[in-house]
Amino acid sequence: MLQIIDSLNVGGAEVIAVDIANNLFEQNIDSHLCVSRKEGDLYKNINKGIGYIFIGRKKKVDVLAIIRLGKYIKVNRINVIHAHSSSYFIAVCVKIICPKVKIIWHDHFGNSEFLEKREKGVLGLASNYFSAIISVNTKLKIWAQNELKAKNVYFIHNFPQFKNKEKVTFLKGVNSKRIVHLAGFREQKDHPNLLKSFALVLKESPGWTLHLIGKVYEDTYSKEIKNFISANKLSKSVYLYDVCSDIEHILSQAEIGVLSSKSEGLPISLLEYGLAKLSVLVTNVGECRSVVKHERAIVEPNNPEKFSKALLLLVNSKTLRDEISLNLNHKVELEYSKKSIINELIQIYKSVW
Repeated sequence: MLQIIDSLNVGGAEVIAVDIANNLFEQNIDSHLCVSRKEGDLYKNINKGIGYIFIGRKKKVDVLAIIRLGKYIKVNRINVIHAHSSSYFIAVCVKIICPKVKIIWHDHFGNSEFLEKREKGVLGLASNYFSAIISVNTKLKIWAQNELKAKNVYFIHNFPQFKNKEKVTFLKGVNSKRIVHLAGFREQKDHPNLLKSFALVLKESPGWTLHLIGKVYEDTYSKEIKNFISANKLSKSVYLYDVCSDIEHILSQAEIGVLSSKSEGLPISLLEYGLAKLSVLVTNVGECRSVVKHERAIVEPNNPEKFSKALLLLVNSKTLRDEISLNLNHKVELEYSKKSIINELIQIYKSVW
């Protein structure tokens, strides 16, 4: 089984691709991982027993990269390619020289609230070569069934796990008054919504701090976030940490985990909050409501006033925080365990083999 992902930068799809490869190996399956464009921080999380290739793809149709991957597939007798997100394109290209290999596409699309705007041109054509599609939420599953050509479409949950046991990131601020936001600096994550909400919370409950963990890009959006923090004099209450790997250690230092997104698939960070036994507040997008059942833990997106009111309730009530964290942890442990999800994946692999 070969997982293909474009990069090893820290992100939801990338984490899942590496985790699947690792867990398949632990199940005594011949597991491989291909990175097509860029290596990154997740490289150190790859189990040493996994077959690994970096093909250095430099353009959309990179003949040398395709040939390199084709040789690897033939030498290692790969039967199934599990292509994550946009890596479906290189998978379809390599099928031309390895026609017997089966392709399963894993759709991690984060903007599932705006599927009417999703272009399907190349993807639609490529889907003729998919033996199956795996979607990370029900909206994506329905979209794939209606818009793409693959006959077999599945909905499988993401799953959380903490493999990195390092303790290198120490959060600033006061113990028991820390809120953490685990997400890269992308517009979909709607940091402005969170920052406006947090500024309102500070007026009534000073002393709390917000910790933004995730890739900070050199783009307009990231600069706007930094400027907002500066302009609203939040620099002593809001802290940026960029990419971190010791997520379990970071979450152990926080009281509340938040997500203020405009759109989501099934955010791995929400499942990690649950695994870490954090209380949470998230927006009602993607599969968030199916994970977070507590009404005080979920609000509508794009509404800083409602988000701040809900956050204030959590800030001011440890009883409520404990109730939410207990419910979420139980849900994640029961329904999103890696064992059950890996078993589901193996059955899909067998069905196309």
